[in-house]
Amino acid sequence: MALLKKINNQAQTDKNSGFGTNANSYGGRFVNKNGTPNIEKRGMNILRRISWYHTMIDMPNWKFMLILFSFYIAINFVFALLYYGIGIEHLDGIAPTQSALIQFGQAYFFSAQTFTTVGYGHISPSGFLTSALSAAEALIGLLSFAIATGLFFGRFSKPTAFLKFSHNALIAPYGEGKGLMIRLVPFKNTNFTDAKAKVTLGMSIEENGERTNKFYTLDLELDSINALSLSWTLVHPITENSPLYNFTEEDFKKIHGEILVFITTFDDMFSNTVAARTSYTFSEVIYGAKFVTMYNRSKDSSKTILYLDKLNQYDTTNFS
Repeated sequence: MALLKKINNQAQTDKNSGFGTNANSYGGRFVNKNGTPNIEKRGMNILRRISWYHTMIDMPNWKFMLILFSFYIAINFVFALLYYGIGIEHLDGIAPTQSALIQFGQAYFFSAQTFTTVGYGHISPSGFLTSALSAAEALIGLLSFAIATGLFFGRFSKPTAFLKFSHNALIAPYGEGKGLMIRLVPFKNTNFTDAKAKVTLGMSIEENGERTNKFYTLDLELDSINALSLSWTLVHPITENSPLYNFTEEDFKKIHGEILVFITTFDDMFSNTVAARTSYTFSEVIYGAKFVTMYNRSKDSSKTILYLDKLNQYDTTNFS
């Protein structure tokens, strides 16, 4: 009830947040720092509840390449075992006097040549079983490379919002009062237009003896801009209509709350609308600070220099 009294009663709740109101059913934050939902799905077989295409498209580059190389090495190892099991004598070009290890190695490289359809011709299959196996491997190789090519194209062509958010949100001086400020910046050579922002405050509140989730839309100084070329600082003026109006520095340290940020913008390169999300818990809100300017003019005044490494830099300040 103490928290409920802290919240400005003039603030209107948002019932369209997409998150449930039953606070007892929630654990942790609503949205992870990287913008993904903080949800783990269970109750269904993993092969049904996971989209492997989306998984391969979204995973980090190093993991994607590791899976491709591991699959390539493993499947050739399996086929080399099959060739070796049928009999090395059915692979013309492998000397029977060589050691078993060398014979297996040559069978492995024959498998790699068949899988990639290179076919150098130094080793060739003889007999029905070996020929049938090499034909099946060549087909599997063609299909595998077609899938890998599609995944490569999907990863490179996927519309992505190349936006970075500041690590912290700030409570900074704004006008004659204070405001909640969050900064974001485009960090690649992309052109964003028609950018729109929505910021929502979520808190777990005890009301009438029960824990419930309350969500409030935070009004912004500017919720849309025509072009997003430089940094953009989202400012929520903490006025008498703000749910944060009565909050002090100690409240941000003691109360569990989360600020959800949603950005949509049009990317000229993809000719598509892209979206980015993140969230800030109250522990990630710095009270009494202001962001350092990220850009200035060049020495010859011919262009504007945007310093991406200053995204998270701020100076502490005191409220008058």
